[in-house]
Amino acid sequence: MLVDPDLETNYIDSEVAQLIQVALLCTQGSPMDRPKMSDVVRMLEGDGLAERWDEWQKVEVTRQEIDLAPHPNSDWILDSIENLHAIVLIEYSL
Repeated sequence: MLVDPDLETNYIDSEVAQLIQVALLCTQGSPMDRPKMSDVVRMLEGDGLAERWDEWQKVEVTRQEIDLAPHPNSDWILDSIENLHAIVLIEYSL
């Protein structure tokens, strides 16, 4: 586990596991999927983490299955709207 060695054995394993889960929820790729700070505080206090973690795991498994599935035309895959770029069209008058 990821624990400061200076703590030696002065920590509770389940609390470290909960902290890691909350940290992972806070590092999701899309800001919209990340918990609000008020939710983070509640989860660290022990309220709602289990439900949020279960939901995240289901979404992550589905995302991994989609990523691993064969695609008919892999040259044209857009995995998110973040990969789209705006094209500015300028009309020139002569």
